[in-house]
Amino acid sequence: MTDAPATTAPIDVLEDLMAARYSCRGFRPDPVPRATIERILGAAQKTASWCNSQPWQVVITSGEATAKFRDVIYPAAASGAPMSGDFEFPREYRGVYLDRRRESGFQLYNAVGIARGDKAAAAQQALQNFSFFGAPHVAIITTDEALGVYGAVDCGGYVTSFMLAAQALGVATVPQAALAFHAGVVRKHFGLSDDRRVVCGISFGYADPDHKANSYRTNRAALGEVATFVE
Repeated sequence: MTDAPATTAPIDVLEDLMAARYSCRGFRPDPVPRATIERILGAAQKTASWCNSQPWQVVITSGEATAKFRDVIYPAAASGAPMSGDFEFPREYRGVYLDRRRESGFQLYNAVGIARGDKAAAAQQALQNFSFFGAPHVAIITTDEALGVYGAVDCGGYVTSFMLAAQALGVATVPQAALAFHAGVVRKHFGLSDDRRVVCGISFGYADPDHKANSYRTNRAALGEVATFVE
């Protein structure tokens, strides 16, 4: 009689996926098979939403469509034109939020060899958002205008589900609010209706493990910094 194989508890699987996922900023050009993308979308579709409204709509680019989108949005971002997001940008980062933002930025700059204070190099690195860090696919996430901020919140849950499903299938992701900074460009390029609001993009594909931008991991606050127990 042999012992039954050990099983991994679902919470262990989830914790492993969340620990392994990171924002990839260097992709290989290899496309993700359509069946894999559809499986990611199928898993993400199970995301909870207010009144089960499921406000997200997703545009997925592949191949030439990714190149055409890059050829439109990169020049728009590089031109210095005013940003035109559908949602109000953060008014400011302050206190611990500023500290965390700076730490994350310095980690990236150190990884890719950008010296502190080199604003030109930092700006060039920021523009890599609009070449999708070399990813072969981009997902554009939109919500319905009438649902306001709560539709966007539901889409945030969808983005997390998408990224974890992708991680489970060996696909790397990077969520990008930067693409929503040029919502008008996105809406026009993809022919989106006026009532769709651009929440963010997700560039995805297979990670380039040798890319310097993929060599670090951001930190997370301790539970005591974010949770309050009331009994």
